[in-house]
Amino acid sequence: MKVEVDDGSRGLANEFPEQISAPPKKPAEDACDGDQRAWREAKRQQSSARICVEHTNAELKKWRPLQRYTGRRETYAETHLSIAGLVSDRSARRPTRHRHSTELVPVRQPAC
Repeated sequence: MKVEVDDGSRGLANEFPEQISAPPKKPAEDACDGDQRAWREAKRQQSSARICVEHTNAELKKWRPLQRYTGRRETYAETHLSIAGLVSDRSARRPTRHRHSTELVPVRQPAC
C-alpha cells in the first residue's frame, strides 16, 4: 500500500519512499518557470486527490461524542466505528465534480 501525505510528512516520505508519497520539494527561487509550473501542478493534483479524505476526516472530528468522549474506555472503539461508518456513508453519497480512480463506497447498504 502507498500513502500520500502533505509537506509536513516529508521526513517519513524520505525514510520510506516505497510506501509514502509526498509532493515534490519547492524549487529554488532562481529555478526556471517550467520547474515552478510543474511543481504547482504536481501539488495541485495531489491536493485534488486528497481533499475528499481531508473533508471526511474533518467531518468525523465535528461529531460531539468524539470531541469529548466521557464513556467507558471499552466502548470507545465501537462508538468511533459507528460514527465513522455514518460519516463514510455520507461522504460516499456526496456529489463530486471530479471522477477519481478510487470510488467511495458506502459502508452499509441502505435498507430496502
